[in-house]
Amino acid sequence: MLGGDCYPASPLGINLPNADWIRKEVGSKSVTLANITNAYDEASKGNGFLEEFAAGPEEVARIKEYGTIADALHTDLHECVGHASGKLAAGTDPNALKNYASPLEEARADLFALYFMMDKKIIDLGLLPAREAAEAEYDAYIRNGLLTQIVRIKPGKDIEQAHMRCRSTIAHWVYEKGKSGNVIEFISRDGKTCVMIRDYGKLRTLFGELLKEIQRIKSEGDFEAGKKLVEDYGVKVDPMLHTEILERYAKLNLAPYAGFVNPYLFPVYDGNGKITDIVVEYTDDYLAQMMYYGKNYSFLPVR
Repeated sequence: MLGGDCYPASPLGINLPNADWIRKEVGSKSVTLANITNAYDEASKGNGFLEEFAAGPEEVARIKEYGTIADALHTDLHECVGHASGKLAAGTDPNALKNYASPLEEARADLFALYFMMDKKIIDLGLLPAREAAEAEYDAYIRNGLLTQIVRIKPGKDIEQAHMRCRSTIAHWVYEKGKSGNVIEFISRDGKTCVMIRDYGKLRTLFGELLKEIQRIKSEGDFEAGKKLVEDYGVKVDPMLHTEILERYAKLNLAPYAGFVNPYLFPVYDGNGKITDIVVEYTDDYLAQMMYYGKNYSFLPVR
């Protein structure tokens, strides 16, 4: 059952608490909502999105085989270890990064996951079946950060949301820093812009370098460096590329966000008024559910 800010769009994972001093003193608790991730994956099958924006059939096949487990591990590492790792240097103001703290913290957790999921130890531990699974996550992350997440942005607007700024910052930074080694390449497939990772090993090294720098920024409270990183790589959208991506996305007739409706739970009573069962009924009508909640559970008078 979903409610509050988690309804109808649910998070994939939760790390509580995120406050540095609480993590330092008593640790944190993490939860992964694997059923939510699975539902998203099942709903997206056959919608044409992957085939439209992936660089080629090999990338599509890799995502279909490993995408679900790789994405789940990325979320787990992000929430359970990424957010929970690192320390502030003595005397550092925990609020020093101000409005850039959130995208930088999300980037730090994402980079931790991206860097370590490519490690051989992950396979040795049985957390991933093969290196190709990590490559599938690298494909998806870079494609999202450089191309597909901007379908959620209106023409002429900047990226504002913290997680989207995080992904844009990471993807554009590693693309620029890897240009000399052709680590990531923009290619044209049938006249459509796509991105292809040419060297996964070098990309992992770049993830590590950026992780090191963002950890330094956070630990030292280096506001100016954090601001420059996000503003240079995480905010602006290429207008020509944006137009192309929006046009291609519109042809798929997909919504940029997905959400969920709750089941209805109705108790069954015996002759003594004791609950003997719960009947579960499902709906696919979000508007009707909102009206139902408003009628039956509103704190305000219904006229």
